[in-house]
Formats: sequence, structure tokens, C-alpha cells
Amino acid sequence: MVSRHDPASRKKVVEEVKRRATSNGEWPQVLFFPEGTNGNGEVLLKFKPGAFVAGVPVQPVLMRYPNKLPATIWTWKGNGVLKVLWLTMSQFYINLEIEFLPVYNPSPEEKADPVLYANNLQKFMAKAVGKPATEFELIGDTPVSPLGHLKVPLDPKIWEIGKILKKAGFSFDSVQGLIDLCLEGVCSRVGLDELAEKLGLTQTDVISRVFSYFHKDASGMIDFREVSLVLAAQDATRSAEELAKLAFDLFSTCDADGCFLLSADGFSAILRSLVGSPPAESGKVYSELCPREDRGLTRDGFMQFAISHPCYRHLFLFYLRPPASGRKKPSRVQQNGECVRKNNPEDKPKED
Repeated sequence: MVSRHDPASRKKVVEEVKRRATSNGEWPQVLFFPEGTNGNGEVLLKFKPGAFVAGVPVQPVLMRYPNKLPATIWTWKGNGVLKVLWLTMSQFYINLEIEFLPVYNPSPEEKADPVLYANNLQKFMAKAVGKPATEFELIGDTPVSPLGHLKVPLDPKIWEIGKILKKAGFSFDSVQGLIDLCLEGVCSRVGLDELAEKLGLTQTDVISRVFSYFHKDASGMIDFREVSLVLAAQDATRSAEELAKLAFDLFSTCDADGCFLLSADGFSAILRSLVGSPPAESGKVYSELCPREDRGLTRDGFMQFAISHPCYRHLFLFYLRPPASGRKKPSRVQQNGECVRKNNPEDKPKED
């Protein structure tokens, strides 16, 4: 069994799959559902590469449910399990069609690259089933969409923080004062009790939920600058440009020449707090924006990333706009670090 939250578990399973798939018939065929989750049946979600690490031929199998009621659709939101059961029992029988496609023999390039193999097979099967292939996937228990080198949740989790605080009676009028403390260097690392004091809340469960959202250092403390930035993002009257400037001001440092620069760690903290991006992803973006010979990312460089970059500007201009602002989320997906059109169902994968 694979634990979604344990990387070591995934590695063990991958190694076992590779061993069985290359056992020359010692083991029976291994069955995979490469999407790794349930979908609504409208598209094929991005295939997980774990099923393709062995680089051996696979037998693609399509499953169709040609029923009047959507009894087989149970996704991360929408119909609950009880409604799905009700819809199932409302029909005399459930239709299931299974189609075995020709064996897919990977090319040498696909054998060497499980991700390429997975992507090409996804397109191959999407064409056969008549559905578009999408870049959406599930990481852990979170549905995400790719944006450049980042994989962002479909719904920003920072809005949940806002809902929790609002329900608990937190006064958002105090946010600017908290931000000023951070800009003055008065407040940096805080623990659970200090966070409760700063936010003026006494509900232990609320403070614990808010505290758990943020990254903790070795001593179990969180960076209050991240808290302030997330609180500032809740303000629908604050423009995308103002939010980006505040992010830079909170996490940039002054060098010996008096220039304010954003380090890789500061850049990572911004994306981690607002989007939940891990250091590996934010590090790739930072390297793209700031060459090694540069001492750090300047204010102009960061603002170009946040407001003008053809791909990443979608984060601040659309994705991070509060729901109350009525802004739409970005409709584009990306591939290889650049924004592109949505996948075309007619695109053909590489075949032998």
C-alpha cells in the first residue's frame, strides 16, 4: 500500500513495481489506475509516472460507464458517498464497458523517462476514449494544476485561513498594524501562544489550525512575516501590485551597498506561505529569475515576476485575488515552464 504522505513508502512501492515488472513472468501482470484518484469522467487527469518506471510495454485498458445517472462519479468535491449510493440503487443495473487497447511499446526515450512515457500514454488513451488529456493531478490529497515550475492547488488554501479567523471573530482592521511590526523588525518568529496573543484570539482549536498551516523551523516556531502576508492577501481592496510589493518588503534584506534584494530563502517563503509551494519548486523558479552570478532578486525583478511574467503573473493577478473581488482564476495550464494552450485532444503522442 502507498501512503500519500510518506515519500519513503512511495519509493519502496516504485522499487517493488520495477522488480515485479521485470521478473520475466515470475509475477502476474500488475494493475494500475495511473490517474491515482477519482475524476468526473470529463477528462483524463495527469498520469502518475510510478507505473512507468520499469520502462516495459503496458496494456492500456479503457473503462466506460454509459449510465443515465452519474453513479460512478465520486470526486474530491460534489456528490458525497451517500448520494452516489442513492444514485446507484436508483438504477436496475450499472453498465460497465471495458476496452483493451493494443499493447503500447515505449520508445527508447520513453523507457528512459517515466514522465514522458506517462504523458504520451495519457494522450494516447485520451484520444481513444474521446476525452481531453489535462495537466491537473492529485498530490497527496490536494488537486493541483501546473503553472510554470509550480504546482498550485486548484483552490488557494489561504482562503480557509481567512474563513477560520473571520468565524473566530478576528479583527482584520488590525492587519496593517501587524504588518508594520514585521516591517520594523519587531516581530519575527513566534510560537503558538505568541500567535494567539498577536491575533487577539483565545480559541485554542482556531489558533492550532492557523498555526499548523505555516512552516515551522527546528525549534517549532513559525515566521510571523508569513502570517502577515497571508492576512494581507485576504484584503480584496489591496491590489495585486500592492500585495507583491508588500511580499518583497517583508522578505527582502539590505546588502552592504544599501540595495534591497530577495534571497532564494525569502522567495521560497513567499511562495510557500501564499501558494504552498515546496522549496524544490520555488527554487527552480528563483533560478530562472535570478542567475547565479546575481547577488539576489531585485525589487524590479520580483515585480516583473509577479505582475508581468507571461506565466507566473497569473498567481498575483488572478489566482491570489480574494473571492470577494470577483476575479477569475487563470484558465491556462503550462508545460515546460511556459504558459500554453489547453491540451488539444488531437495532439498525437510519440509512437513507435
